[in-house]
Amino acid sequence: MTLAEKVLSAHCDKKEVRPGEFINARVDLILANDITAPLAIKEFLRFGIHRVFNPAKVVMVPDHFCPNKDIPSAEQAKLMRGFAREQGLIYFEVGRMGIEHVLLPEQGLVLPGQVIVGADSHTCTYGALGAFATGMGSTDIAVAMAMGEIWMKVPPTIKFVYQGRLPEWIGGKDLILYTIGNIGVDGALYSAMEFTGEAIDELSMDGRFTMANMAIEAGAKAGIFHVDGKTKEYIKEHASSHQPYSILNQVQDQSDEDAEYTKIIEYDVSKFEPQVAFPHLPSNTKPISQVGDIKLDQVVIGSCTNGRLDDLRVAAKLLKGRQIHPELRCIIIPGSQRVYLEALREGLIEVFIEAGAAVSTPTCGPCLGGYMGVLAAGERCLSTTNRNFIGRMGSPESEVYLASPAVAAASAILGRIASPEEFLS
Repeated sequence: MTLAEKVLSAHCDKKEVRPGEFINARVDLILANDITAPLAIKEFLRFGIHRVFNPAKVVMVPDHFCPNKDIPSAEQAKLMRGFAREQGLIYFEVGRMGIEHVLLPEQGLVLPGQVIVGADSHTCTYGALGAFATGMGSTDIAVAMAMGEIWMKVPPTIKFVYQGRLPEWIGGKDLILYTIGNIGVDGALYSAMEFTGEAIDELSMDGRFTMANMAIEAGAKAGIFHVDGKTKEYIKEHASSHQPYSILNQVQDQSDEDAEYTKIIEYDVSKFEPQVAFPHLPSNTKPISQVGDIKLDQVVIGSCTNGRLDDLRVAAKLLKGRQIHPELRCIIIPGSQRVYLEALREGLIEVFIEAGAAVSTPTCGPCLGGYMGVLAAGERCLSTTNRNFIGRMGSPESEVYLASPAVAAASAILGRIASPEEFLS
């Protein structure tokens, strides 16, 4: 079996499962946020069930419009907060929270071999740790909160092999943008994307989170990485010692040698350039050498895709001692309070502020056109977020380009989309 199939079989007490098979799978963790939780809560209460199946396995994070931007968002957060307190759920309040997909792994709530479902499409982020993680609708999440299990079809797996050494400034964002550009936004429809190869072995955990996060942008059900030494070190650092992840043993940390894949796609990353996704799809990618002269009004560095410490370090390396272009707004949002604090201790926040960037408390805000960076008609933004659909970050007459923190930082200084190499030359 593939790694995804192994994890699912372990959660439905079957020796093996195969693509296309329908299963009831136990869940280890359920997630909802301030947009999706109210819908799930209302459905849950409509069932007539009074208690969630296990309060220690349900997490609620207010991150999309929090700190509250207006009265409706305050009401959403209030409903969520009240339910979480009444049920005794794991809940992260403003000041102790973060963007959900950054926060949960760093809090040790996500472990290899788990099945995790969330009322947010980017729940697939946790596949970086060898979990089967997928987004579901709020009604499905209500059922999971009540029953502790989900009904689903076992997805087929596509294997992506990244060979070669990563060039300087090339990271997980470039690998996943290139991949989505290659296969299309439906290229992995209802499939598990398994990421492997020597370039993946070299990639940091933060880079792996970025790639797993954007599996959904290729239509995937999940993205997943095998469990290696880096994964185990991350778990050792972030998860408490009393939380074993025994669902996978040493043999099951990766797919079997005779596992069946619908496709195996190989890439040589050694000659990759930084990638930029043009409006209005993540698959509309071009290498930086083919971008041309595109002036920008705004740059956003952050989100559940690229708001981790490694991302901020890359941005600070380029911004240090330099100034944001005077005709451009640069907004930098650490992915969690912990990331913010570590960036502060390392001097990264000082670098950003001295460069002329605005630094925010953790929030999803600008990514979904919520607040903290909404675009006006005709404006262009280069963002390290994961989607650039029409109107995604504000006006339907604005444009959003997607790129890595390195490209974002270089572009913020030059006022146009630029590569780090061009900037440093």
